[in-house]
Amino acid sequence: MGIVAAIDRFNQARPWSHNSHYYPWILRQLPARFGAALDVGCGSGDLAGLLAARADSVVGVDVDADIISHATARPNVHHVTGDALALPDARYDVITAVASLHHMPLDEALSTFRRWLSPGGTLVVIGLTTRTPADYLLMPIATPANMLVSLRHGKGPRPVAMAAPVRAPNMTLRQLRAHVRRHLPGARIRRRLFFRYSLVYRA
Repeated sequence: MGIVAAIDRFNQARPWSHNSHYYPWILRQLPARFGAALDVGCGSGDLAGLLAARADSVVGVDVDADIISHATARPNVHHVTGDALALPDARYDVITAVASLHHMPLDEALSTFRRWLSPGGTLVVIGLTTRTPADYLLMPIATPANMLVSLRHGKGPRPVAMAAPVRAPNMTLRQLRAHVRRHLPGARIRRRLFFRYSLVYRA
C-alpha cells in the first residue's frame, strides 16, 4: 500500500490528461486533409482545434456549458452546447469521440454516427469500459508508462479538460464489441493502456 500511495502522490503532483495523450494517435488515423468533422464531447476544444488544422470545418459539441466556454475560438470551428445525438442530421468526413461514448445511449450513438459518416469517412473513438482482470494484466506496463508521461507532461496547473464531469462506464469491452459488431461491421477495437480502448471504423 505504501508503494501504491507513493505512486498516487507522484501522479497527483504532475497532472496530465489520459485522454489528450491519445490525440496524436487519433490524428494518425485520419487523412491529411478532409472536409467536415465532428468532435463529440469536445470539452475545452483541444482536439477540435487539432482537427481544424486539417478540416474545412469542425463542429465541437459538449453538454457541459462551463467546460466548452474554455474552448478557443477558431474561424472554422463551431462549438455547440448540448446533446450530440440531438444535432441535425449532417454528413461528416471525420467523427471523433474521446471518453464520451459511454455517456450516451450506445446503440443510438453508434447507428447515428454511421448514418452521419460520409462515404469513406472515418470514426475514431477513445473510450472507457468497466475494468476486468485483463485490464489489470496491463498494470506492470501501464504504471511505469504513466509515471514517464507524468514526468514529461505533468507540469503546470491541472488541465482544464480534467475538470469535465465524468460518468463511470457500464459495460465491459467484450459487451461493447457485441454492440459495435451490430452497428459498425469491420470496426477495429483494441484494448489500450490507462484503462482505455480504441475504435476505428471507416465507412
